[in-house]
Amino acid sequence: MKRTIFIGDVHGCVDELDELLERTAYGADDRLCFVGDLVARGPDTQGVLDRVRELDGIVVRGNHEERLLAAHRAKAQGKRGPRLGPAHHRLLRELGEVEFEYMAGLPLSYELPDHNIRLVHGGVLPGLPFERQSSWTLMHIRSINDDGSPSDKLGEETWAASYQEGPHIVFGHDSRRRLQLHENATGIDTGCVYGGKLTAIVLEANQQMPPVAEREQLMVVVDAHAQYYSGVKKKAV
Repeated sequence: MKRTIFIGDVHGCVDELDELLERTAYGADDRLCFVGDLVARGPDTQGVLDRVRELDGIVVRGNHEERLLAAHRAKAQGKRGPRLGPAHHRLLRELGEVEFEYMAGLPLSYELPDHNIRLVHGGVLPGLPFERQSSWTLMHIRSINDDGSPSDKLGEETWAASYQEGPHIVFGHDSRRRLQLHENATGIDTGCVYGGKLTAIVLEANQQMPPVAEREQLMVVVDAHAQYYSGVKKKAV
């Protein structure tokens, strides 16, 4: 394995993904790791899924994959599924069984012991052993409630600021805060689909995540080509 390239939430932005891969000088020996939310809100979810599978990328499940899967299961069972916005409703119609089987097979976390890194979409509840973390927490957490429970709300402080355990966690999901650099966690959802950036961290073989002051030197960033989604919630269908 030559290098490991960690990529933030793509959300259907296939052109930006291709540009980012070019800027990282991605090669066949490199390992690609995605923090989830490949799908929805951007212009070409199908293109992103095709590209990531073509390149044999490692992907953890994000909350947007989970929402689509829940809706797909409910539809197959003739039940009422979760509320969907227009973008998700369209993908529910357009994506095929191959794509839903692929998303269903995505793990909630992925271990990279050579870098002492754990890959998740949302994060973890600090202080709780990993084997006791709920699937909801791994995909949705952004902050911690006053009673110590996980929250998907923005909150005053990210969960990552309180995370003191190991391994180092690389995560996405929290586009409002953009790049997050903490001692034991790095958040790389920099809001590409909202007109922000798509961010990658590139580690050499067996390299450990460096201290905060040195971490941005390892990052490769491309600007979004457009603002594909405003972030304003539209009426669900």
